[in-house]
Amino acid sequence: MPATTRVEVRRLGPMIGAEVTGVDVKRLDDAGFAAIYRAWLDSNVLVIPGQELEIGDFLHYSRRFGVVHPHPSKMTRHPDVPEITLLGVNKFGPDGALDMAIYRRGAEGWHTDGAYDAEPFKATQLYALAVPSSGGDTHFASMYAAYDGLPTRLKERLEGRLGAFTYGGRRKATALLSPEDREWTPVFHPIIRTHPETKRKALYFDPGKILRLEGLEAAESDALIEELTERMIQPGAEYRHRWRKGDIVIWDNRCSYHKAAGDYPPEEDRIHWRVSIKERPEAAARAS
Repeated sequence: MPATTRVEVRRLGPMIGAEVTGVDVKRLDDAGFAAIYRAWLDSNVLVIPGQELEIGDFLHYSRRFGVVHPHPSKMTRHPDVPEITLLGVNKFGPDGALDMAIYRRGAEGWHTDGAYDAEPFKATQLYALAVPSSGGDTHFASMYAAYDGLPTRLKERLEGRLGAFTYGGRRKATALLSPEDREWTPVFHPIIRTHPETKRKALYFDPGKILRLEGLEAAESDALIEELTERMIQPGAEYRHRWRKGDIVIWDNRCSYHKAAGDYPPEEDRIHWRVSIKERPEAAARAS
């Protein structure tokens, strides 16, 4: 039977990030998980350190948040468990050259996962298997703060406006995809998005995946995308996570941006299991 868990939550940043201590996610009862889920909604990014997990444990815990989906990058999926992405594995090619697409994955700029999907990822969760001696941090920032920091003129201009998104965006950055998977049909999401659970407004934006803002001429759309790129990270609304082996970190793609630092010693390992999580069908139906 799962143990009754007393969840202790510590804030990590003034607007984003929290840590839960004294928890074994393999033994969480429903009340303990409910407290963790609430802390996650309140903080956007939740850290649970000191876990010792097998791959089945990680998947079981991840599925408590929603439906786990394989990532579009087939070449980086776990060979036996396609729902799991292996981050940081096989970063050197046969000739010994460093594959920068793997080494610097996630470090190309601030982004949110799954904006290229008609049903974007609810969450992304990582479990740290190997951590370098220095560098390799992950940065997070609040979409709520990004929206709150917009001038009124921009809020009014963006309200109700859709963005067109694809996997590679305007740069067609699809190196991690198999050649047959590199053509994407744009999907459309509101730029000002109301979180389905917290009901707070957020600036739902990803400069690396957005193609255009609907209803605008190309030059006007490009100019507005550049302005939003400059405004998306607000002072005091960031959290930088320094990884420890055994850390689980889950972030809410509906209200937070992230990027990898991409700065650790290449000869050292930085390896994570990663899952992409979507809403359960019944929750998605309620949200729509």
